[in-house]
Amino acid sequence: MNDTVQDLIAAGAALVVGLALGWAVHSAQTRRRRAREQLFFGLPDGSECVLVTHRDSTSAHWSIPRHDALALLGIAAVVENCGAHAEVAPHDTGLQGFGARTEFCVGDPTAHRRLAAHMTNLLPGVAVHQGDETQERGSFTIGGTEYRPEPGEVEYVLLARLTAAEGGRPVFLAAGQRPVTHRAAIRHLVRNRTRLARKYGTQGSFCLLLKIVNSQAYGPDVVEVVADVTKAATSPPSRPRAAHKAD
Repeated sequence: MNDTVQDLIAAGAALVVGLALGWAVHSAQTRRRRAREQLFFGLPDGSECVLVTHRDSTSAHWSIPRHDALALLGIAAVVENCGAHAEVAPHDTGLQGFGARTEFCVGDPTAHRRLAAHMTNLLPGVAVHQGDETQERGSFTIGGTEYRPEPGEVEYVLLARLTAAEGGRPVFLAAGQRPVTHRAAIRHLVRNRTRLARKYGTQGSFCLLLKIVNSQAYGPDVVEVVADVTKAATSPPSRPRAAHKAD
């Protein structure tokens, strides 16, 4: 066997070993990333979760608003990737208390009973206005500041991950002023899940106020993080200040 053949065999062996090591490293990284994602969403292999939404008030039959349905599809992809199973339930169906299984609660808190109950219990510092001659329906007051929607121009949504007790499964809330904001919040959650898990921990709680800009032109695509309102939202309400205006 001449030197050229030996060199070719050695190079081939090195290539095979390198590919095997690369595959092993990639597989290990994928498993670790999936494990972190499962912890963050509270979705271990084979677990169950519930996706709670409200009915489309414009339909005579049980149906889900288009943007809410697309938001649920985004969640479903995460659930499948974690190896879990999802159930879709309407907001006015009797459900067990939270903590036993992960819950994704998506909708308008002025019409979504389950979401409104979660916000009352877990986010007492957030007031959601039903609408009258002085306040816009769906306006949020957080930490004394009011956030009014300007339909199609500026709308707000709360994105939260909350837990009831140590070791309990989380509940994720996407509480917005229009269905397009719910979809934007879920997209933000899915796209930034790694960064959010790194910042708040795989079992940490947070509540973010997001602003959706010019949804009539851009849909759910232009999203700005207004603030981390976790402390204000989970604290007793304060006296309101002047209404917040879009930049």
